[in-house]
Amino acid sequence: MSTGLYGIIHSNRTAKDHWGKNCFNSSFPVAMGCYMLDNEIPAIYNRLEIEDGRPVVVSSEISFANVFKTGNRSFEEIEFRFESAFDPYQKYSFDDIGGIDLVVCSTEGAYLSPLEVKMTVMPTSDTSHLPEEKWGCELVVRPATTSYCAIGMFDAVQDAAADVRGIFENACASIQSWDNDFEMLHKVPRLSACIDAFEKTYLHLQKPFLMQTIWKTDGQSPILAENAFDVIIWSDFAFSRLFVDDATEKKKTMSRQMRASARMARCLWELSKSAKIRVADIYRQMAFGNQTDREFSVQGPKWRRYVSSNLIPELRLKKDVINQIIEPGYLEKLQPERRFDQTLYFTTISSPPAL
Repeated sequence: MSTGLYGIIHSNRTAKDHWGKNCFNSSFPVAMGCYMLDNEIPAIYNRLEIEDGRPVVVSSEISFANVFKTGNRSFEEIEFRFESAFDPYQKYSFDDIGGIDLVVCSTEGAYLSPLEVKMTVMPTSDTSHLPEEKWGCELVVRPATTSYCAIGMFDAVQDAAADVRGIFENACASIQSWDNDFEMLHKVPRLSACIDAFEKTYLHLQKPFLMQTIWKTDGQSPILAENAFDVIIWSDFAFSRLFVDDATEKKKTMSRQMRASARMARCLWELSKSAKIRVADIYRQMAFGNQTDREFSVQGPKWRRYVSSNLIPELRLKKDVINQIIEPGYLEKLQPERRFDQTLYFTTISSPPAL
């Protein structure tokens, strides 16, 4: 039975599930990725480079074959598993690592790529008043995202565990209590410096981690812009800068970014010692009075500072690409409950709402 979405043939979601609440906003980006793969349209690639001795996020391009790690496989040979565990990472944790937004597998069962998937609108309310070239998106990040990022980083360097331990040992071994706000407030800048040193050393091992699909509207109206879509892939190292860069700022209390940096440093250090940790315990213990269901968020102006691609002001995929990504008759299955659903509904099915 057809899913109605480009390239998604085998999935752990039913054809009906793809169009349901909390599913379409991850199924649609994957279908767009399949479309771009088939049409040889690369994604924007946010990756980390070292400039003047400092880690800096820069934009280039990457093919979706390298994002999904599908090689020469056809869509018939690929399975997309949503909100599933990337089983090769389970060996690094005593407890359940939980699921990530997307696990790409071969139909023969080979695990290919774990990815976080975000669907974000441009502009945000705090950038809509700016010139269009300065419009931005908002990213809301879950704790599971940063834990998968840390485990994935260690997986790439597992053969150099002793060297990784050497980077973190002095800073981490001196910590008496990882859940003590006062102690950690003063230790996080040093831990962030360790992450800097780690990323400088293993820069060549960064890999695609977060797939951010952007949809653009005419200002803050619910109508898609003519140039409506594009995709940014963040490497794991580039993604980490969204919180590590802020963790060195002097604050009176532990910020969410400082918490995320401390958690990542602890994961990498403990993995370097024994190659196995208790992920859930680390994230539960190190709450520091903040809610545990959200790690941190990145607002539009800050997001724009990390996205240097000159493609952002004029996204590459036109709004009518929807008719190629979504099969005829399937848009009607949407229930316009969330903003992207509403925009598709108003743009392609019904007349625009009266202002």
